[in-house]
Order: sequence, then C-alpha cells, then structure tokens
Amino acid sequence: MLADTLGRPLRFQITAGQFHDSKAAADFLKGQRAKAALADKAHDSNDLRALIADMKGEAVIPSKRNRKVFIPHDEAACKHRNQIERCFGRLKHFRRFATRYDRRTIHFTGFVHLAAAMIWLR
Repeated sequence: MLADTLGRPLRFQITAGQFHDSKAAADFLKGQRAKAALADKAHDSNDLRALIADMKGEAVIPSKRNRKVFIPHDEAACKHRNQIERCFGRLKHFRRFATRYDRRTIHFTGFVHLAAAMIWLR
C-alpha cells in the first residue's frame, strides 16, 4: 500500500502471500513525485533506492543488518513511517478488511476501495 503524509491510502495492490513487498513497491512509485519515500528495512534494496533517486527524492529506508555498506538515513523523517501503520489500523476498523471474509480477490479489492474512500472522508 502507498499512503500519503497524512496516512491516507493512495494505491494498493493485493498480492499472493509469498510475494515480497519490495517487488510491489517499485510498481507503486512509478509515476509518483515525492521529496522523500519512507519504508522499513524490508524494502532496503539497491533497485528501490535507485528508483527513488530517479524521482529526485530521498530514500528514508534503514539499512538491513546484513548490508555490507551501511547507508545512512534521516532519523527524524524515519519517525513518520508510522503513518502507513496508522493507515492499516484505520482499515482494520472494518471487520471485513481485517478478517478477509471474501474468497475472491475482486470482491476484496472492491471493499478495500470502499474502505479507503471512507478513510479519505474523515
């Protein structure tokens, strides 16, 4: 999921359970403009950092522990990563989202659109 500064959903993609989030992150960032892109350690990859640099943005991504060359990041900006967690928290207020009762992906996607629209109205 891609969220704005206020924690409102902008884009989302439903992926398979074994699909890694960093692969979807590159698709989300294409066509976007931002001064900074905040992500957690799971998204620490050279390809994603290069994509953010092409956007002329700053990658605020903590380095993984196993990275050979530590890449510094802005600690103050990193504290705003909780906005995406707040976005998921707001979506989980909708029981249908939190438990995913829908068997078909298209039905679940439709409900996520509805829940995201309701979050934007708050």
